[in-house]
Amino acid sequence: MSLLDIDVREKAFGKTIVLHDIKLSLDDSQAAVLLGPSGCGKSTLLRIAAGLDKQFSGSVSVKTGQDGNTKSPPVAFVFQEPRLMPWLTVSQNIGFADGAKYDTGRVNGLIADVGLTGHAATLPKALSGGMAQRVAIARALYTEPRILLLDEPFSAVDAFTRMKLQDLVLKLVEQRGISFLLVTHDIDEALYLGDRIYVMGAGDGGIQHDLSVDVPRPRDRRAARLAELKSDVLTALQAAHVI
Repeated sequence: MSLLDIDVREKAFGKTIVLHDIKLSLDDSQAAVLLGPSGCGKSTLLRIAAGLDKQFSGSVSVKTGQDGNTKSPPVAFVFQEPRLMPWLTVSQNIGFADGAKYDTGRVNGLIADVGLTGHAATLPKALSGGMAQRVAIARALYTEPRILLLDEPFSAVDAFTRMKLQDLVLKLVEQRGISFLLVTHDIDEALYLGDRIYVMGAGDGGIQHDLSVDVPRPRDRRAARLAELKSDVLTALQAAHVI
């Protein structure tokens, strides 16, 4: 069994079927990406994986801890928007899962890890978009997850901040041995971050192609092999009638 196994036979909103016959898995320390156009069901599939949407036919299985206990490993979610509590400081937002009793030492460590040293007492209104998303990432990591689910977390920032946040996530998940499943519609982002790319088609609710990214880390965004794989992804998207 993989760390995460998703089997969605059907997911519908009313009479409209948005997902069908989807099977995918996430292994330990693996980075997987859901790639496809808006409206193809990527975010819906991610919510199902997170347990936020249980109204579907199928199953989601999460591997139990290494010590053999029955408690499932924690899963954390990073949304497209930071969704910070505006009345709480950076520290309080990061430790939100534990309320006022949050672990100060762990929070301070995460603040340093995401490059926000000196902003522990800052309120969200004083943060840039990139800084706010760093807080959201730190908040997700505070729960010490084994699986990180990310729904287009870099789409609201500029290109340079986006690249910095991509590198930040890669560094943090590698340090902690975390697997992640990312939703994006950006081909370059999918190739830079993913070990495996699941291409979803437009209007058919399924996974059309499953591509492996055979480029070792750390990756160079200018690598020739990534350019070759981009051609393969474009071909897959064309076959899926996305472009």
